Amino acid sequence: MATTIQDAMASACLQPHKPLEVIADGRIRRFRLTGDKSGSRNGWVVMHDGPVAFGAFGSWKTGGQHTWREAAAKPLTPAEQAAIAQRMKAMRQAHAQERQAVQAEARVKAQRLWARAKPATNTNPYLVRKRVHAYGIRAMRDMLLIPARDVHGVLHTLQFISSDGTKRFLTGGRIAGCYYAIGRPQDTLLITEGLATASTLFEATGHAVAACFFCGNMEAVARALRGKFPRLRMVICADNDSHTPGNPGVTHAKAAAKAVGGFLAVPMFKGGA
Repeated sequence: MATTIQDAMASACLQPHKPLEVIADGRIRRFRLTGDKSGSRNGWVVMHDGPVAFGAFGSWKTGGQHTWREAAAKPLTPAEQAAIAQRMKAMRQAHAQERQAVQAEARVKAQRLWARAKPATNTNPYLVRKRVHAYGIRAMRDMLLIPARDVHGVLHTLQFISSDGTKRFLTGGRIAGCYYAIGRPQDTLLITEGLATASTLFEATGHAVAACFFCGNMEAVARALRGKFPRLRMVICADNDSHTPGNPGVTHAKAAAKAVGGFLAVPMFKGGA
């Protein structure tokens, strides 16, 4: 068990961009996660004091959340355990309310930016370099805007791709279970990670594609789409991260395929995986 909540955050790869003092006052604090763009506040943490300190933390971007509790020097009494359980319940309710408020704010901003943007063209530098066409995406100058929608078609957030390929998301927007769609499913639906791969697969196969933005969102998207299309053949198209420990692209794709009874497709490269 992590000694401090900061240790737990580091173990979960949810470290603040700079040192963050976590005060046990029950308030939710938002912060910039390591690796996120300047100005973003996708990370959150809350901690309570008591017989033992306890708290929770997570990421608005991925939807992931974790709990932490300080190791007790002596066994807690039933009354102390009940008090902690009650406060943890209140903490979860407060977090849910905060998350809904943050995501609602992001939805409004996403819809406003989407309305202002113009349809992207095939001459966009990023699309030219990837040798794919623009399918239902928009642009502001050279910046591509990729919509992330749920199975009901609600726009929750946007992914921004600059001409040099740098990618970022609108701060606070819901991504879990949301995707970018190309085409209308007939008998087969392909599920992949990013825009370029989705566009390439659509052009190569003619099958509808759902891009879930990153491998950790594959299973959530696959499950959501299985609920919408219970009889459709689904093919989970993995990114083969063979040079990354644990190969997260294939690992998450396998889990998604298993979860929805889908097929798994893994690219093989010349000279091996």
